[in-house]
Amino acid sequence: SRHTGTFSLLSFVLPAGYGGYRLANGSTTCSGRVELLHGGTWRTLCDYLWDLPAANDLCQQLDCGVALQIPDGQFFGKGNGSVWNGTFSCKKNAKHLRDCSVSVLGRDECPAGKDARVVCSGARLVNGTTCSGRVEIRHGDTWGSLCRSQWNLKAANVLCHQLNCGYAKSIQTGEDFVGMDGPIWRDAFHCDGTESCLWDCAQVILGNPSCSARETATVICSGLAESLRLSGGESRCDGRVEILLHGIWSRVLDDDWDIKDAHVVCRQLECGTAQKAYYLPRSKRGIGVVGFRSVQCAGNETQLMLCKTSRSHTVPSGMGFLPAGSRQIRLVNATKRCAGRVELYHDGTWGTICDDNWDLSDANVVCKQLGCGHAIKAFDSAHYGEGSGQIWLDDVNCTGAESDLWACPARALGQHNCQHKEDAGVLCSEFLALRLVNGNDCTGRLEVFYNGTWGSICSNQMSQLTAVTVCKHLNCGDGGEIARDFEYGRGSGPTWLDHIECTEQQSSLWQCQSDPWNAQSCDNRAEETHISCTEATSPTTFAEYREKLRLIGGEYGCSGRVEIWHQGSWGTVCDDSWDLADANVLCRQLGCGSALSALSEAAFGEGTGPIWLEKVHCKGTELSLWDCPAKPLFGKNCDHKEDAAVECSGRTLCLLYIPEPHKWCVLPIFHTCLFLICTCLLFAGSRLSYDPFSEAVYEEIDYNMMNEKQGITGLSGLYVLLLSRENSSWWPRFQCGTLQIPNLLGN
Repeated sequence: SRHTGTFSLLSFVLPAGYGGYRLANGSTTCSGRVELLHGGTWRTLCDYLWDLPAANDLCQQLDCGVALQIPDGQFFGKGNGSVWNGTFSCKKNAKHLRDCSVSVLGRDECPAGKDARVVCSGARLVNGTTCSGRVEIRHGDTWGSLCRSQWNLKAANVLCHQLNCGYAKSIQTGEDFVGMDGPIWRDAFHCDGTESCLWDCAQVILGNPSCSARETATVICSGLAESLRLSGGESRCDGRVEILLHGIWSRVLDDDWDIKDAHVVCRQLECGTAQKAYYLPRSKRGIGVVGFRSVQCAGNETQLMLCKTSRSHTVPSGMGFLPAGSRQIRLVNATKRCAGRVELYHDGTWGTICDDNWDLSDANVVCKQLGCGHAIKAFDSAHYGEGSGQIWLDDVNCTGAESDLWACPARALGQHNCQHKEDAGVLCSEFLALRLVNGNDCTGRLEVFYNGTWGSICSNQMSQLTAVTVCKHLNCGDGGEIARDFEYGRGSGPTWLDHIECTEQQSSLWQCQSDPWNAQSCDNRAEETHISCTEATSPTTFAEYREKLRLIGGEYGCSGRVEIWHQGSWGTVCDDSWDLADANVLCRQLGCGSALSALSEAAFGEGTGPIWLEKVHCKGTELSLWDCPAKPLFGKNCDHKEDAAVECSGRTLCLLYIPEPHKWCVLPIFHTCLFLICTCLLFAGSRLSYDPFSEAVYEEIDYNMMNEKQGITGLSGLYVLLLSRENSSWWPRFQCGTLQIPNLLGN
């Protein structure tokens, strides 16, 4: 048990069947802020001694697998403000929560960072050993097996790493671990292999087929005996070296670290020979317990444990290595997975592929390799935007049957005669998108893009909860209903899906159960789904949408540190991958024109609170930051000295001039001026005796850019350039308080 200090005033032990612990405000039932029910009240547990062993005990008692991490700060919010101050302690070999006590401490409030919180694995292996068996995951309060129809080695690698079981040696285990009770889940985890747990991977359930008891996912992991792993890299064979000591993953410091030491790590992890031993930048070094320092290997040892080392318990630098042949593939710059510019990772660098001879056979290999089905289209001429850095491959010539792109004939790595305007891209069959048509963005007939084609969704047995999930998915608010009058017309393409069932925990339609994909799911067009989202008619939609973002530390709200409102707290964005395309989307979304620069390293000062996002990858054409691929930040890859920031060109304004009674409406753009014009007319149009649109004029301008063109200087504050029409001629009015400067631009 854990030491509870000298502040203990009393303790209480949960009685049998009490069930007095829960994890609140997490993305799954096995992650969140620890809450304790006592005296009929749920309160956050404030535990000054909360650590990973205690968190692991609670995860196991809650039947949630093992503890993965304790997130930083107020990651799961603050709850209702009330807390139980105390320390959680389980007796050795405790079998029930009733064996775990909380000693209540004499404190009145919980300082920041002392609330108990945890992310549990929510996954386990059964019918085998600790590190091999049938894969089970938990949904709600129920454990079930995982269907193997889309189970692959990358996802298995993530699970093995998640369970502290090394890496996946095999997923082809025959019937070694079959025999089961309970449901079989249809979840498909699309991982790139670098995630810390399965829940960080893209997750799709919609349209997946059902499985029999003999079609469940299994894995044999390398096992705890390996006691070595790499974190934070682009594959399991690249990254920061960590070693398992006394049940805790610990860091290895880079004192005396060289290629001989890296060779031993490569050999132990079955990653070939080391290509490079390197020192990580400070921003990518780990934190926490240090196991080894001053590692000195001869280079022929079979395990790192056999090298000369100094045991350590300090907390400075970090180290890593890159093995030969550590090559990965990804698709970037599209808004969803399974489409985008093709990029390869080699020699520590991501690079692109030239489109010379790029065709459907080549694209098909990429799609299969990524678990994205088959290729619908092979794109050339930088269809998904130009990359940067290396162009790794040229004249690729696959047959289409290869297992990965490395098996295809091509020029030698790095040899090409191309530019990035020739970067290759692909669209795979598993690329998914959702929309409402024949209405507006938030009302209409529901369509899904699958297998390269837009098609309708059937409404059989669809509940209002599913309609609400669609509205959340489309960022159209938290309310919606199924329209029964079919006012949005009939479709003409396939009818892809039927019998969709969503639960309250799901915010994406991709996570809902349904029948398998079928181009003729509906018996007739009268079964097509029409949805109206409540938020679609709200006059404050765009304002509320904008208020989820802000810029801090700059002038006039159009420059500064990027902050996001999420789970009741303002937090920041990590500058990993932050570039001008991301900044452009954000500037437009805030009505601040275009981006002048995308800034990193806390250019406008360090923020506080959580860091909500990292690795934002906007194409630059998205309507909002929420449409861009990004990774929620659960771990410790970033800190506030890496906060992202922007400088925008200025506030883009929507101008409406009504000649009678000489009314101006000047408002920032959020998504479109049309909404704002309507808002203006609510105030000004009611006084008109004629059609306001017959004489009204509106323009979109960027006032900072106009100022630069005209060389205006010596002015301060917020200035607005208004264009109006009098006596059938155009003339400008530059207005600052009562100051007017006519003829600034001439007639």
